[in-house]
Amino acid sequence: MTHIIHTADWQIGRQYGQFDGDDAAMLAEARYEVVGRIATLAAERRADAVLVAGDVFDTQAVSDRSIRRVFDAMSAYAGPWVMIAGNHDAALIDSVWSRAHQLGCIGHNVHIPMCPGVIDLPQQNLAVLAAPLTQRHTYDDTTAVFDGMETPPGRVRVGLAHGSVTGRLPDSIDSANPIAADRASRAQLQYLALGDWHGTLQIDARIWYAGTPEPDRFRSNDNGNVLDVRIHGVGAAPEVQIVPVGRYRWSLWSEALTLDSDAEVLAHRLQEIGAQDVLRLELSGHLPLHAWDALQEAIERAAARSRAVLLDSEQLSLMPGEADLSALGASGYVAEVAAQLQALQEDPVQAHTARHALRLLVQFQREHSEAA
Repeated sequence: MTHIIHTADWQIGRQYGQFDGDDAAMLAEARYEVVGRIATLAAERRADAVLVAGDVFDTQAVSDRSIRRVFDAMSAYAGPWVMIAGNHDAALIDSVWSRAHQLGCIGHNVHIPMCPGVIDLPQQNLAVLAAPLTQRHTYDDTTAVFDGMETPPGRVRVGLAHGSVTGRLPDSIDSANPIAADRASRAQLQYLALGDWHGTLQIDARIWYAGTPEPDRFRSNDNGNVLDVRIHGVGAAPEVQIVPVGRYRWSLWSEALTLDSDAEVLAHRLQEIGAQDVLRLELSGHLPLHAWDALQEAIERAAARSRAVLLDSEQLSLMPGEADLSALGASGYVAEVAAQLQALQEDPVQAHTARHALRLLVQFQREHSEAA
């Protein structure tokens, strides 16, 4: 039996500019930590090899320290690693990979082919047909060379590539770095390990995307995994197990609120948010001021428990009633302005400005009332 761990899209050096500094730093750190967990998993499961299908680095401009940290994190697994360049870390003449070689931090057990070819691992009875990207974008199928690649008789043939399987990904129309959907059968591969799509995805019995091992976006596409692949001899179909390894759970909640009860239900749901959650909360609709106040408190409590909560309430209109305005001490001219702004929230052209102005008015009135 040939036993491999398939992973991809580590995206080391990824920036998280939409988050606060502390949260961004922790999310970036998680990408190093998951590499260590993958190495430990491979060692514990006694895998024959770990295949990394591109985009190890998010950019060519990562620091020397970041490069060293990646290879240090891999040290828990002493077996062979085969890593290829993806579109973010293409194997250019001057690249992050050439810098890694210059730094001398690549372990003797780490294979990084800089051009298409076969990495033969006789002790594992495994031949890895590798197709690293040598430029960020190409419209040629880099795996086409697999069809003519020869390997020693009896070797398990496994392909390793980075790109978009033609016609099989939701956003792959006219995408760069195409890969033929029947490449595994054409090239007599028993398994084709792919990277680029950030979620775990089965194309057919022999072709899989591992997805990124540490989630990095709010799209729900089964990320945060590696694949445990076992091939019982030449010609056998692979047995593939999805293994969760990610730390953080990214979620997108889009909530349309029109009633007090809607806000109460959402506040109750927010109690589920914990330390491993990264939540983007998009709110639309309209709420009375008192309901919005209670919901804001629930959101703030959830944010304190979580890794991060990103709130987008730009499409949520405040509808303060007479009781709300009375509680704010708003009367006369202030009440009239509040009513006008409330009405303008229904105007598609002025809605954004009106919502912002009404919130500022409420904030000012509260501060004024507290000062008095």
